[in-house]
Amino acid sequence: MERGYMLLLVVLIIAMGRGEGQLAENFYSSSCPNVEGIVRQAVSTKFGQTFTTIPATLRLFFHDCFVTGCDASTMVSSPNGDAEKDAPDNLSLAGDGFDTVVKAKQAVEAACPKVVSCADILALAARDVVVLAGGPSFNVELGRRDGMVSQASLVKGNLPEPDFTLSQLNAMFAKNNLNQIDMIALSGAHTLGFSHCNRFANRLYSFSSSSPVDPSLNAEYAQQLMNACPRNVDPSIAIDMDPVTPRTFDNVYFQNLVSGKGLFTSDEVLFSDPASQPTVNDFAKNSGDFNGAFATAMRKLGRVGVKTGSQGRIRTDCTVINS
Repeated sequence: MERGYMLLLVVLIIAMGRGEGQLAENFYSSSCPNVEGIVRQAVSTKFGQTFTTIPATLRLFFHDCFVTGCDASTMVSSPNGDAEKDAPDNLSLAGDGFDTVVKAKQAVEAACPKVVSCADILALAARDVVVLAGGPSFNVELGRRDGMVSQASLVKGNLPEPDFTLSQLNAMFAKNNLNQIDMIALSGAHTLGFSHCNRFANRLYSFSSSSPVDPSLNAEYAQQLMNACPRNVDPSIAIDMDPVTPRTFDNVYFQNLVSGKGLFTSDEVLFSDPASQPTVNDFAKNSGDFNGAFATAMRKLGRVGVKTGSQGRIRTDCTVINS
């Protein structure tokens, strides 16, 4: 019996050395007990300056986790312009998301120097912006360490594209241990934020030879999009992804899909594909079901590719890889 206990202890120690299973909600209970309150205050202050704080921070978390895991590698700046944030798919990440994390990190460093990772601060901030927008609260697991690598070349092929089919979406999310319900719930984050016209212009002007406009688009909505995004529009122009309640975290995104008002093909396919339509219908009718699924999916997303234990480091400056 004693030998079995010792063997279990050795296995646990080896697992800890490899950085497995160390995330815990109370990770900083003794080393930085007020970290959640400090981050929440910093996020709230930033939100008071601009609403963009909310969608920008949430999107930053998603983009970070899907490329080399949730390790704040997307936060890193490179003098050579070759860090993750410099990849084409990340150039549209709004600066307010980065600034939210930087401000929160500065506040945390003042209270608990060299203790809390940028990766954990980003995970907390992502939860806090959801709550500020009226979405569900949930407990965030902590204990991530910051990544040691941030390369633009690692991004391509690891983020969903706006023209993805359901099978392509499912395959990409499955790589990150996220199932179809997780994927649909996380897509609901499109209830917030905005997109540049070039990400969906093909649905308005060049969908197919027989139909320039995507026939799955609600006709009235298609006309609204054309008015906002005429051909050869200024590439800096952006429009709300949820045309009904763009500043509220709610299930209206799914109601929009049912009405043919999904902005991207990868949004509308969630309703048009019979394999995912029942979940969309459920989320459209039951905000509680959506909120619960979203909270679960965010916790699972936060576990993707994490560095723990002796892996990674605790950056003092989130933008400098070796700080």
